[in-house]
Amino acid sequence: MTHRNDRTLKVGALARVEGEGALYVRARGTEVEEVRLDIYEPPRFFEAFLRGRAHTEPPDITARICGICPVAYQMSACQAIEAACGVTVDGTLGELRRLLYCGEWIESHALHVYLLHAPDFLGYPGAVELAHDHRAVVERGLRLKKTGNTLLKVLGGREIHPVNVRVGGFYRTPARTELTALTESLREARDDALATVEWAAGFEFPDFTHDHEYLALSADRYPLEGGTLRSSGGRSFPAAGFEQNIVEEQVPHSTALHARFADGDMYLTGPLARYALNRDRLSPLALEAAERAGLGAECRNPFRSILVRAVEIVYAVDEALRIIAGYEPPPRPSVPVPPREGTGHGVTEAPRGVLYHRYDLGPDGLLTGARIVPPTSQNQAAIEDDLRRFVATRLHLDDHALTHQCEQAIRNYDPCISCSTHFLDLTVDRS
Repeated sequence: MTHRNDRTLKVGALARVEGEGALYVRARGTEVEEVRLDIYEPPRFFEAFLRGRAHTEPPDITARICGICPVAYQMSACQAIEAACGVTVDGTLGELRRLLYCGEWIESHALHVYLLHAPDFLGYPGAVELAHDHRAVVERGLRLKKTGNTLLKVLGGREIHPVNVRVGGFYRTPARTELTALTESLREARDDALATVEWAAGFEFPDFTHDHEYLALSADRYPLEGGTLRSSGGRSFPAAGFEQNIVEEQVPHSTALHARFADGDMYLTGPLARYALNRDRLSPLALEAAERAGLGAECRNPFRSILVRAVEIVYAVDEALRIIAGYEPPPRPSVPVPPREGTGHGVTEAPRGVLYHRYDLGPDGLLTGARIVPPTSQNQAAIEDDLRRFVATRLHLDDHALTHQCEQAIRNYDPCISCSTHFLDLTVDRS
């Protein structure tokens, strides 16, 4: 920390986000001259070492990119490979994939809401301190996370980095009794999810809004595992059009690429975008919960994203119950996906937003190229822009208070820096 006319805030390691990142802010007088969300985690080279692999391998390999949202990587990978091979997986197998994705949304959103972000709103340095005074509240969050993890274990074979997913479907599909056994815990989770929305609606939210263009998938139901990309500015394109509409650029302070629309406009993906573009596709119970919490047709205060995540937990639990109620085991756990030369594209909605995969297959079925664009890199430019405007109205605060508020602001986006972690080291350079 520095206390000079030229003011610099530095946070060397961001807290309560996934991965390794830092924050740097430099201000001169009443002007914010520079804001950087530094992502310094070493490059992991997944796209490079996918080259030369068999077309069946990306779901297992890319799941290792993230321990919190491995299903998102598996689903986008499967979509892209199947598209390259001209195969569509739908029906019961498609519903099971959606159910698996529901499990990931429940566990990931519960982790973020209760353990990573709620302590900020309630004045605690972390979840351990929050649990000391509000044990029942934290236990409710842990129950929700366990429910999501159980879905991952039953369908995916284990809770972290599932091993039952394959191109074409699954290695094994569950018996009906295995899924119906989860019904009671899901009903209890639905009550916990509704209580979560009511609880989060009582938080005091800073007065701050943004006007970024939103980007999310859109389909005939609330998007998880597929759809058409649509923006609040009227853009619309399929997964195969992603690279014609989205460009990435390297910035000096980040090992993650920044993404923008091809015309240079920045955008934001994630819960706020999904909600704004698909609110009418929520289940009746989730929509009612959103209305009771005071969420209108769209939400443009990123601090209220915790509330939108809570509504999405309600939806994911509701959707899981719907799928299980109608489940009948399919005749086989997967459909054949013979390799063929070509290029395939896949886009799904990770808890943090749009996740894009592209794979190029050679005539021997081996990968000749791969591209993966995660949500955090797409959001990084918008996060920095939000921070710049957020800090500009709070330069009267001392370094400690401003650092805390900046950390909270970054956690609004639930960045996954590894694919993003708990410490924010803020540097504010003041002149």
